[in-house]
Amino acid sequence: MKTILISGGTGDLGSIVVPRMLREYRCVVLYRSESSWDKLKNAAKSKELIGMRESDGAKLEPLYAVVNLAGGFGPGGTVTDFEKLFEMNVLAAAATINLALPHLMDGGRIVAISSAVSLTRPAGLAAYAASKAALNAYIETLAKELKDRHITANALLPTTLDSSSAAKSAERLVKRENVAEMIALLLSEQGSNITGQLIGMSA
Repeated sequence: MKTILISGGTGDLGSIVVPRMLREYRCVVLYRSESSWDKLKNAAKSKELIGMRESDGAKLEPLYAVVNLAGGFGPGGTVTDFEKLFEMNVLAAAATINLALPHLMDGGRIVAISSAVSLTRPAGLAAYAASKAALNAYIETLAKELKDRHITANALLPTTLDSSSAAKSAERLVKRENVAEMIALLLSEQGSNITGQLIGMSA
């Protein structure tokens, strides 16, 4: 069974994505909170689910894929907003992917969750939109850098997800199950020729 590394697996999106990935892969989930990890572990009840702190990265076995679900959201455009959201959405993704790269097999996969806001850029979300746009650029660049190793790199750009924090939103929400299935497609053999793409997802 192939092994994949998932960041953000203990969050709202991860609670849907991780069980879906466990149907086909051994999942190593990076986590910070013991309580959130315990919640995911108890819900999944799978021997193919492994928890790992970032400091244990050197212990990684050969990886087939890295799936970056981690990130943050917030309004504003102050310097503090930019620092916070670039840390959460760009630097954290780069840290996870760089942790995985020495262990990522040729022909592997990289998938990151970005946001449609990176393209629509609505007023009031300057720092968030810029951070996700930077993540897009990073993924597009990785696709070119890793081409010779046949490693694909793609980003999904959904509109608002149907997470608990968006439960009262008036807009139509993207189902997290659909995001999980799109990730599964990109990891599959059918996704082997898809790389360097920013894939929009709307309800």
